[in-house]
Formats: sequence, C-alpha cells, structure tokens
Amino acid sequence: MLGSGSSFSSIVEIVGDIVRVRIPVPEKGENPIVRLHDLAVLTSDNASSRLAQVLDIRDDIVSLQVFESTKGLATNARVSFLNHPMQVTASDNILGRIFNGKGQPIDKGPSLEFDNKININGPTVNPMRRTLASKIIRTNVPMIDVFNCLVESQKIPIFSVSGEPYNQFLARIGVQADADMIVFGGMGLVFDDFHYFRTAFENAGMLAKSVMFVNQASDPIVERLLVPDLVLAVAEHFALEENKRVLVLLTDMTAYADGLKEIGIANERVPSNRGYLGDLYSQLAKRYEKACDYTKGGSVTILSVTTMPGDDVTHPVPDNTGYITEGQFYLHNGVLDPFGSLSRLKQLVIGKQTREDHSQIMNTMIRFYSGSLEAEQKQAMAFELSDFDWQLLKFGKLFKDNFMSLDISMSLESALDKSWSILAECFDEHQLLMKQDLVNKYFLPLKH
Repeated sequence: MLGSGSSFSSIVEIVGDIVRVRIPVPEKGENPIVRLHDLAVLTSDNASSRLAQVLDIRDDIVSLQVFESTKGLATNARVSFLNHPMQVTASDNILGRIFNGKGQPIDKGPSLEFDNKININGPTVNPMRRTLASKIIRTNVPMIDVFNCLVESQKIPIFSVSGEPYNQFLARIGVQADADMIVFGGMGLVFDDFHYFRTAFENAGMLAKSVMFVNQASDPIVERLLVPDLVLAVAEHFALEENKRVLVLLTDMTAYADGLKEIGIANERVPSNRGYLGDLYSQLAKRYEKACDYTKGGSVTILSVTTMPGDDVTHPVPDNTGYITEGQFYLHNGVLDPFGSLSRLKQLVIGKQTREDHSQIMNTMIRFYSGSLEAEQKQAMAFELSDFDWQLLKFGKLFKDNFMSLDISMSLESALDKSWSILAECFDEHQLLMKQDLVNKYFLPLKH
C-alpha cells in the first residue's frame, strides 16, 4: 500500500489541460491510493512543477485537471499525489486580503504559509445544527428592505442579463449590508469588474472585514470551479468558530456552470440539456445549501449573480437555480423589478423584526404601482383617463423616483416613512384600503 506522496510516471494521455495517469489498483481491503478531489503535483525533468486536482477515477486510470497549462509537459513527468484536497487559509490574518482561484494571495501582502488551513469541499451542515431563519439583513436598498427582505441564512440569486449593472449592484449591497463579514467570490471576472469590487470595498472602509477570492477571465477555468468552495469554506469557518454573520457574494454562477460544462466535456462526460452535464442541479445545490443559521454560531447568507443568456429564464442555470434558492431578485432595465423579484422568507421577519406597518405598506405600494402601469398603458393608447388614473400616474412617477433607482440608499424606517408621505401626496384615506389604526397613526397626520 502506498502512502502520502505516492509517485508515478505512467502518464497515458494529455488532452488539453487534462492528464490521465495509470496507477495500481489497490488490493481488496487496502485503502485507495487516491481519492476524488485530491491534489497532485506534476514534476518535469527540468524540475518545474504544476498543481493538479483529481477529476475522475475509472479503474486504474486517474484524470487530473492541471491548474496551469499542460504546454511543454512530457509524458514521463512524475505525478505525486498529496492525499488531501485543496485547502484554504482560515485565520483572522486573511481579513482584508485578496486571493486567486487557488487560494494564493495576490495582493502582495505578508505570507500566510504558517496560518491555519482547512479543507474545502466539506459536507453540508447537519440539519440538527441549523435553526430556522428569523433575522433580517438590512441593505439600505429600499426595493429589497421594503418589498423583498434579505433574510439571514437565505440563499438567493440576482437574475440578470449581460449589460445590466449587476456587479455594481452586488458591490453596493456588500458595502451597505449590516453583516459582520463579507466573503466575495468572483468567477471569470474581467479586470475592470475586479477593480470595481476592490475599489468599492476600499472606499467604503469594508476591505478590513472582507475576504476576496477572484478568478479573472484570463485565469485557468479549473480555478473558477474552486472559487465557490474556497469562499464557502472560509464563510463556514468564521460563522462556526467566531460567531460571525457572514454574507457571501458570488458572481457569476453562470460562468461557474459554463466551467463545469467545459471541464466535463473535456473529460468525455456525456452532456445533457444544452450541453450542460446531468449533475448541474446537484453541483449548484451542493454550494447553495451551505447557507445556514447555526444553532451554536453565526450564519452564512448567500447572495449570488446568475446571468440569463438571452434573458431566458428557462436556461438550465437559472432554471435549476430557481428550484434550489428561496426566490430571486430580478434586475433588468437598470432597476430591481418588483414583480419579477421574490423573497420567499420575507414573511419570517416582516412585522416581527420590522415596524408594524411594514406589511401593509409593502402590499399597498405594489398594488398602486401595478395600477400606475395600467394607467400608463391607457394613456399611451389615448384612452380617456379618470381622476384616479391621474392619481396613479402621479404615484407611479414618485415611486420610481424615490425607490426604484439603484443609486437610492435609505434605511428601512426612512423608506416606510417616505412611503406614507407619497401615499398622502397622491391619495385620500378611503382609497388606501389599509388597517384603520395604521392609517390613523401614520397617514392622517400627514394629510393634516
């Protein structure tokens, strides 16, 4: 039986960035020589070494995904298995640091070589260690806080399309959210987007309580697949060991899924729907289910970006994501759509952790905004408008100007007060159809 550091030179095939190695089949009762996701080091005659990860094991053939290019790699290179999966540094020293997709610092900061390391790809938390979501994460984004609250331990994507400012929106939420810590994961980011996130965190003074793992568009695709696992391993560590309320930001999960597809096809796996592999749902769910409110500890909340090619919500990535997550934020035309967005956990906190009038305001504002859109259609078609239609049109303009712009920032209480103010400016008491005690307390004083 071969132990840690077992070395072979039986490379049988090199296809793209995948190397296939023949190893001895362990005898019955012996421990396996290598396990899925273990790391390996490929060493050439010139003493140069490259890191790789076990991608597939079929009988005596092990497929390795090489992090760097296989260009110039000879078939007589030595393959040494490290007998452990990818590890990531998890200590207070990583706060404020920026890492690449292999978990290596890229910010020219001090070495973390001797800091505590933890394995990534750990199991999902036992349900017995979870508690029911019950706490709001304030973002100071009124379209979220008022109409679709972000709840601690929630997993929720931002559905969007290319060209929308989803990365700027994600950065703004990270800067304004009342979480204890931000762990950011970027997959396939162009440099401009990477620089935007870094600058946004620095300018807001957030970098000191943030950790960034970034795979840029020019980096190897296999590193892109590691980013969510690196991010979530760090988030779990700080939530469990230091009772932190951790907000995880991931962008873009469609780029992650595309990486899975490309690597899977290179490994000769049979594609399924639109070229994606049949385990796409499982791969996404394995990451999203890391969101958790720990009975003894902090919490991990996941907010991700999922771009929809062609604005097609039936595309395999958003389609599968919708079955896993607890709603979505729908970003299009530069605004957060109140009708396409849904936070299924908001009822757990509205009126319990927020003001008594929150539920009534949320429903009434959306009802009137829906009516304003109908009034706009009637106006565009040159129909005669009633007095109430004109009231709705006035309300719709005020609603857009005061709530829907992505640049607007205000506390939840300020947003609720602003809502009452807009209602008082546009409508009379009998038109509200709200609880009378709330009307007496918040609305009538503004009318008089």
